[in-house]
Amino acid sequence: MPTLSKNAGQNTLAKAATLPFEDALTKLEAIVEAMESEDLPLEALLGKYEEGTQLARMCQEKLAEAELKIQQLERNAAGEMKLKPLSSEEAGPI
Repeated sequence: MPTLSKNAGQNTLAKAATLPFEDALTKLEAIVEAMESEDLPLEALLGKYEEGTQLARMCQEKLAEAELKIQQLERNAAGEMKLKPLSSEEAGPI
């Protein structure tokens, strides 16, 4: 019986972190579709679930980063966009 190693999960997470958001989302959608439509053995389902949760977490982090950058943008008097420094109060808890 194959076993899932922690290193395999970490490697998947490292690869996912380097994927562009759109590619990670496409891969996540494919994993969900495969899990819903294919008759997979339990080990394969667990592996896909683990990979999917890592991809979902990475997508959420990238979306949060993008949202933060958008919130930091403000227009100056000339109407140009510039990055506004985030105060520690706006950042929220870490």
